[in-house]
Amino acid sequence: MIRIENISKSNSHRILFIEASAALNRGEKIGLVGPNGAGKTTLFRMITGSEAPDEGQVSVEKNVTIGYFNQDVGEMAGRSAVTEVMDGAGPVSVVAAELHELESAMVDPDRLDEMDQIIERYGEVQARYEELDGYGLEGRAREVLAGLSFTQEMMDGDVGKLSGGWKMRVALARILLMRPDVMLLDEPSNHLDLESLIWLEQFLKGYDGALLMTSHDREFMNRIVTKIIEIDGGSLTTYSGDYGFYEQQRAQNEKQQQAQFERQQAMLAKEIKFIERFKARASHAAQVQSRVKKLDKIERVEPPKRRQAVAFEFQPAPRSGEDVVNIRNVAKRYGSRSIYEGLDFMVKRRERWCIMGINGAGKSTLLKLVTGSTEPDEGSVSIGASVKMGYFAQHAMDLLDGDLTVFEWLEEQFPRAGQGALRALSGCFGFSGDDVEKKCRVLSGGEKARLVMAAMLFDPPNFLVLDEPTNHLDLDTKEMLIKALSEYEGTMLFVSHDRHFLAELSNRVLELTPEGIHRYDGGYTEYVERTGYEAPGLRS
Repeated sequence: MIRIENISKSNSHRILFIEASAALNRGEKIGLVGPNGAGKTTLFRMITGSEAPDEGQVSVEKNVTIGYFNQDVGEMAGRSAVTEVMDGAGPVSVVAAELHELESAMVDPDRLDEMDQIIERYGEVQARYEELDGYGLEGRAREVLAGLSFTQEMMDGDVGKLSGGWKMRVALARILLMRPDVMLLDEPSNHLDLESLIWLEQFLKGYDGALLMTSHDREFMNRIVTKIIEIDGGSLTTYSGDYGFYEQQRAQNEKQQQAQFERQQAMLAKEIKFIERFKARASHAAQVQSRVKKLDKIERVEPPKRRQAVAFEFQPAPRSGEDVVNIRNVAKRYGSRSIYEGLDFMVKRRERWCIMGINGAGKSTLLKLVTGSTEPDEGSVSIGASVKMGYFAQHAMDLLDGDLTVFEWLEEQFPRAGQGALRALSGCFGFSGDDVEKKCRVLSGGEKARLVMAAMLFDPPNFLVLDEPTNHLDLDTKEMLIKALSEYEGTMLFVSHDRHFLAELSNRVLELTPEGIHRYDGGYTEYVERTGYEAPGLRS
C-alpha cells in the first residue's frame, strides 16, 4: 500500500535518511522506533505528502485513505466533542452541522416567519443524514469517546473548555472513527489513563487496516504490532515480530557484527604486521605486494552503531525510620464531592506502593496529601522519622526558569556540586554536548520531565513520590529509569499508567474504587493475576 524507496532527507543541516527503503502492506501493524530526533515524525509527514524526500520517493496506492494523528491538535472551540469527532468522518459531518443549525433555528422566536422553509429544509437534510447513516455515526462517535474515558457531559460540552490532553483524545477519536485504510499514529498512548489505553489496544487489534505507529509504551506496542521498522543512522531496518523480539534481534545482530568486526581487525593487524616486517626485503617483495593487493580488495566490516546508552546510579540515600507515612482517619472533599472519608493508610520502609484507580478516584490527591501540597479536611497525615522526600509532579515542570539554560538551572539547584558531576548527570538524562546550553523555555515536555527528574535523583531522597513519572519519556530513558529505580533502596509511592513500569517496580497495590479501598500484597503482576483485570475501571 505504501512504498518508501531509496529516500534521502536532510533537515536543517542534519541528515535524517540516506537511501532508506521500507514498505507498509495491507493489514500490517508496524511499530516505528528510533532515538528522539531520528526522523519518525518526518517519515509520517512524507507519507502524508506534507513533506517531500530530497531524493527517492514515497508512493501510496491509488484511492488509499490515510488518517494521521500527531501531538499538534490545533485549535478546537465552539463545538461539542462529539461534533468535532464526527467532523473527521467526511461528508456526513457537513450534513450534521446543518442539521444542528436547523434544529436551533426551529426554536428561535425571531425566525417564526421563516418556519415553513426551515421545516421543509430540515426534512431534506434529515433524509440525507439518514442516507449517510448519520445517526449510526453519532452512536459510534460516542462509543469511541466513551472508550477514551469521556463522560456524556464532556462529549456534549464545548471542546474548547477541555485541557490539552483531552483535546488530544478528541483528535485521536476522529481518526479512529474515520477508520481509514491506513492509520499513522504518532504517540497515541500519551495522555491516556490505563483504562483508555487498554480500550485503544483492543480497538487497534480489531482494526483491519494498515497501522504504522510510534509509542513510548513498550507493553502497548508489544500487544499490537507484528513488525518493527527502526530508524537509525539514516537507514530503515525492518524486523518481523513485536518490540520485545526486535530488542533481542537487534542485540544479537550487534553481537554478531561486533564479533565479525573484531575477527577482521585481528586478521588485518596480522597482515599489516607481515607487510611492515618484510616490505624492505627483496626476497619477500612478491608476497608483500600480493598481501597489499588483498587488503585493498577486502570489504571492511563496520563496528555496530552504538546508541548512546543512558545509565543512572543512585547515590546511597540516608536510611529512614520504619514508618514512612501514616494517614489516619483522613477526609478530603472538593466542594460537594467527597474524595476520601475515614482513610487509614500506612507506608512502611522499602515498600513500593502503586496507586490504581479510574480518573477522579483520588490518585493524585493522595500523593498531594502525603507530600503536604494539600491539607486533609479531617484526620492527620504524619511523615516518619528521618524521611527525606522527593516529589515528582506534573506541575513541577512549570516551575523551571525559562531564562536559564539546562546547565545553569542545575548549577542553581546544586551550587556546591562540581561541573563534572553535573555534566555526568546531564548526560545520564539525555542532555549531552550542546543540549546543556538549551534554554529551559524551549525544552520539549520530555526534556523538561527528564531535567526535573535529574535534579530530584541527584541528591537522593529515601522516599520517592512519583505522579506519572514516565509521561513524555522515550523508551530508552524509561528503561534507564526503571533499571535505576529497581536498584533503589528507599520507599516509593507512585501513580503510573505504564504497565511495564508498574510490573517492574511495585511490591504493593492500593486500589481506589467507588466501593472502597483495597490493598494487595505483591506487585502489579500479582494484582492482575488475583483480580483478573489490568485496571480498576475494567472490573467485570
